[in-house]
Amino acid sequence: MSHDAYELKAEAREQVGKGSARAVRRNGKVPAVIYGDKQPPLAIALTYKDIYYKIHGGGFLTTVATIDVDGKKIQVLPKDFQLDPVKDFPMHVDFLRIGKDTEVNVDVPVHFVNEDKSPGIKRGGVLNIVRHEVEFHCPANAIPEFITVDLTGADIGDSIHISAVKLPAGVKPVISDRDFTIATIAGSAAMKPETEETAEAAAPEAAPAAEEK
Repeated sequence: MSHDAYELKAEAREQVGKGSARAVRRNGKVPAVIYGDKQPPLAIALTYKDIYYKIHGGGFLTTVATIDVDGKKIQVLPKDFQLDPVKDFPMHVDFLRIGKDTEVNVDVPVHFVNEDKSPGIKRGGVLNIVRHEVEFHCPANAIPEFITVDLTGADIGDSIHISAVKLPAGVKPVISDRDFTIATIAGSAAMKPETEETAEAAAPEAAPAAEEK
């Protein structure tokens, strides 16, 4: 899982709607909703400071949390949040209630290793990242922090597909109908002039035009 699980304290709120949400924010809290697991939605209010640092700390949408709602502890996964477009502070958060068999779709970051063992990169090629994140379907309590792409042996012109990545048990790409590309090794612009000069040097000289009689 991407970060250590954490706990947030919250208060249940009976009223919902824009007016209620504004009142919650005026009191220095952030309105939120817990839904899913075949139970009715639960409207709550979170402490602004707590949720602000969790959202901006990284890994928020891939880390399971426990919310203590007036003494009742509920395991959740953050699914969405809204930030103020100007001031960047949290306006609302949606949490998915986690049961023992809950599975979710999440975007997982891609990490690349062993660039120094890639012949293509050593020769001046460039790593062209097609997907910085990949969406996976996996158990909510076993979300990988990231997936690792090994560039050992990758040469210019090579493509790295999802089938080349070792995935944890129970983790499957949401795109299942094709072996999609995660990255390629491309020739750099700096290599082109040298290639063209080499090609010109290797090309046979044109035969002189026949003299007119």
